[in-house]
Amino acid sequence: MERQSLKDLDVTVDGRRLRLTNLNKLMWPEGLTKADLIKYYSAVAPYILLYLANRPLVMKRYPDGLAGGAFYQKECPAYAPLWIKRQPVRHGGKVVNYIVCNDSATLIWLANQACIEMHAWPARAENLESPDLAVMDLDPAEGATFTDVLDIALMVRTVLDEFGLKSFPKTSGAGGIHLFIPVRPCYTWQQVAAAMKCVAGIVEGACPGRATTERKVEKRKGKVYLDYLQNAKGKTMAFQYSLRPLPGAPVSAPLLWQEVEKREVRPWQFNIDTIFQRLADRGDLYNGMQGLDQSLDELIKISTKKIFPAGRKISPQPRKEGD
Repeated sequence: MERQSLKDLDVTVDGRRLRLTNLNKLMWPEGLTKADLIKYYSAVAPYILLYLANRPLVMKRYPDGLAGGAFYQKECPAYAPLWIKRQPVRHGGKVVNYIVCNDSATLIWLANQACIEMHAWPARAENLESPDLAVMDLDPAEGATFTDVLDIALMVRTVLDEFGLKSFPKTSGAGGIHLFIPVRPCYTWQQVAAAMKCVAGIVEGACPGRATTERKVEKRKGKVYLDYLQNAKGKTMAFQYSLRPLPGAPVSAPLLWQEVEKREVRPWQFNIDTIFQRLADRGDLYNGMQGLDQSLDELIKISTKKIFPAGRKISPQPRKEGD
């Protein structure tokens, strides 16, 4: 990608006037600047906006780059342009006005606020009490490898397949894998979490030496943590094509299940410079996720009975051709 050296710049995006500031500020230790951050989101907008649309966002800002640390900001700042869409959400006795990113102008404005990551709700503004995505966050604890994560991801897919649920894998952008499962937006947050807890429990029961739902970090050593607790109201995930605040500017990249099966993918393959060639070669691997209306009824029924079939065999091997 072409690097820029301007400090400030006035631009028009989607008919909106924006002043981009401190473009030469260092964001990543490799020399990537805020100009590179903004340029990335400008280029990836046609892809990422499809999935951010109508979802409340939490801003995670790095005003002085990775070296200066970050802070979370849920409330849309008072100085934000009036054309930026706000979504009021009541949390207890307080109303928080989240930003909703439905256009390139808002996305570029967020990048200019030094938001490296795009953290969105797994529910849309039109139905915030019922997620349209269930998520499973697979996180390797100390002693576990990325290959272990890929193996456990395949086991999770096998369980989801048994319940007729299609899942979409992506790199977290760090050392893990995220699975997104589109669901019918008719379930409560508690029901979605219970369904994913059921899936995690089945996998943990099948391979207790490799997978865990243990919440205490010190007890996860050598295992892959199955984090179903991300399915709670107010929780956000780094969405596909989001940059991550790590050396090399990695991207949370959609994967093919065939790539997971081959165990050849590595998270550092996908970054601010390589993701566009991947998009050119593969296209948007998540385009089949749009419009899927999947049922969690069976998983919820099992979770209500608290039946988690421990000890069942789950093979991480690839499906046979034609499956």
